[in-house]
Amino acid sequence: MPGGLPKKTARALLDIEDRNYVPIIRDPLKTNSESEAVFYFPGCGSERLFSQVGLATQAMLWHVGVQTVLPPGYLCCGYPQRGAGEFDKAEKIITDNRVLFHRVANTLNYLDIKTVVVSCGTCFDQLQGYKFEEIFPGCKIMDIHEYLMEKGVRLENVTGVRYLYHDPCHSPMKKHDALKVVNTLMNSEQNGQIQKNDRCCGESGTLAISRPDISTQVRFRKVEELRGGVDTMRAAGHRGEIKILTSCPSCLQGLKRYNADTETDADYIVIEVAKNLLGPDWLPQYVQRANAGGIERVLV
Repeated sequence: MPGGLPKKTARALLDIEDRNYVPIIRDPLKTNSESEAVFYFPGCGSERLFSQVGLATQAMLWHVGVQTVLPPGYLCCGYPQRGAGEFDKAEKIITDNRVLFHRVANTLNYLDIKTVVVSCGTCFDQLQGYKFEEIFPGCKIMDIHEYLMEKGVRLENVTGVRYLYHDPCHSPMKKHDALKVVNTLMNSEQNGQIQKNDRCCGESGTLAISRPDISTQVRFRKVEELRGGVDTMRAAGHRGEIKILTSCPSCLQGLKRYNADTETDADYIVIEVAKNLLGPDWLPQYVQRANAGGIERVLV
């Protein structure tokens, strides 16, 4: 398992773990009750495992001036249960979640939510069956990176880092081409064109834990692909840092296993964007600002 993770979950840092309340996070200096509102479903990977993904998503939504509504308490989308063949358990999770979301929609009907934002492709695939258009009438589901691209977010300075992009098997980008999204956000005209690095990372949800024999064989092929991408950049004269960007929590976990073998580092696109646009201390600064009057808790 990768190290260096936040010591507390995103919800614990923001004191929004109580499942009886819906958190609404907004910058009081930029927004009001009429500002655009989105419903963000973080999922387990972006909220419990890699809390920095959920926090970076919230920080960028804060940055672009929208109100972010989070589900009350920790929720799983139900995909892992369905993928493990526990269909009854998955169906119960889905039904309970949909009932809860209807209650949230009724309570917050004054916000007129038109966008459901996700930061995980697996959650995206599962939530497409939730019939969100019946919960928030006229809404659409979007990946955070596509949403930020449509909001005009771009890196403003040269980072000095070259990037590869690993497109997840469960890619969350459905509206735009994933390479177009990552190259636009990372401003490839300044930071160099980002190429897709093929092959599955081998993590595949829980495959690396449940079938390490299969996962290890997949990893052998992926490490060749990554080394090839790195060698191409080195041959072109780049001597600085090389990062592998992705948009899936499970892939982030899997790609971290290649750090030593490929002399690279893996990270989420939205985290790299937040780090470069908001500064290296974006995480503690966002938590501090949100806790200083940026969170409204509504009883549901």
